[in-house]
Amino acid sequence: MLLLFLPALATVLTGFATLAVSGNLLLPFESVIVLEGKMASKRDFFEDEEVQRILLKHRVQVHITSTGSREVALRDLGAFDFVFPSGQPAGDLITGVRSAAGQYAKVRRPFVSPIVLATYREYAETLRDAGIARPLPAGGADQPLYYSLDMQKFLESIDKGQRWNDLGIGRHGISNANRIVAQSPDVCTSNSAGTYLALVSFTWRGNGPDVPTTTEEASSRAQSVKHLMEQGLPAADVFKTYISPEGKGIAPVVVAYEHQYLTYQVRNRAESGRLDSERVLLYPSSQFVTQPQFIALNTEGERLGELVAEDPELRRRAMELGFRILAPAGEVAGDQLSRFLTERNVPVPALSGDDTRSPMPRIRHLEQMISVIGDCPPAQLPEGAP
Repeated sequence: MLLLFLPALATVLTGFATLAVSGNLLLPFESVIVLEGKMASKRDFFEDEEVQRILLKHRVQVHITSTGSREVALRDLGAFDFVFPSGQPAGDLITGVRSAAGQYAKVRRPFVSPIVLATYREYAETLRDAGIARPLPAGGADQPLYYSLDMQKFLESIDKGQRWNDLGIGRHGISNANRIVAQSPDVCTSNSAGTYLALVSFTWRGNGPDVPTTTEEASSRAQSVKHLMEQGLPAADVFKTYISPEGKGIAPVVVAYEHQYLTYQVRNRAESGRLDSERVLLYPSSQFVTQPQFIALNTEGERLGELVAEDPELRRRAMELGFRILAPAGEVAGDQLSRFLTERNVPVPALSGDDTRSPMPRIRHLEQMISVIGDCPPAQLPEGAP
């Protein structure tokens, strides 16, 4: 009898001990609510095992439908409890449409992440040789991970049709006859691509205003920069391609979010004991900080929004995933991310103080630019939309 039942008893006791340690002992006896969400790159947060564990403590599970941020805004949301577009334009579009229809929409902004260009050391050093990029002050000065990119000079190289071989990449052991370009996701679906479009437009505006002020001007501005844009990869695949072994040959410069790269380096350090010094970041001299908007579509979604914005464990985990956490007033909350990276022996990005803060166009003008660049229909905005 003892030989038969002791192993089973030990398994049961081990399970109870595990649940007790994790804080989930009573979960089998409590109801767990499953919330449906729709989002793009911020799915990384909800798919994180630690985030899932913390949410289970609050009897919440999340099921994610992955899609581009702009597509989140343009499709029916009736089956969802919340959406989490990666930036303000898509968020404003959703809240504008729902407000016009008298529908529930409560917005929270828990964290931010700058738009960056992710590349490889040979390409960054080639840009450095050409006076287009320079290392940013940070740890690991011999092999810097972070560079400041002169966006004007970078776009001028694209405008001239220059190729990597023309800039002398051969000096760094690579031959690449392809044109210099930054690969972005599909601008018709992705917030990062739409934000990058706004950044390119701002930099290339000539003597015009910072942002388009009319629909006609938005169309003209988009036509003037269309040749500077390279797009097409699905948003979910751009960064995965970048960190894959084949990435350097497929897309040597890609549009990404800072948090994706920082999370990758923290994990690489934890798993291998070293940094990936081959992959580096370019911080555009014209800076956009994208502000993801958690939008609750009903009261159950708001329950989750409150947790994401206010629960200390979830806020800390977001920081550990590379996001810059926001205080309730909307400013970046202290230097928790810097301390965390330092503790993990990952150099802290030190952004240049002379970078230009680039304004986003009004949503109707950005939508017009997106439709021109991506040959996709502009969103049907409600009356009174900005």
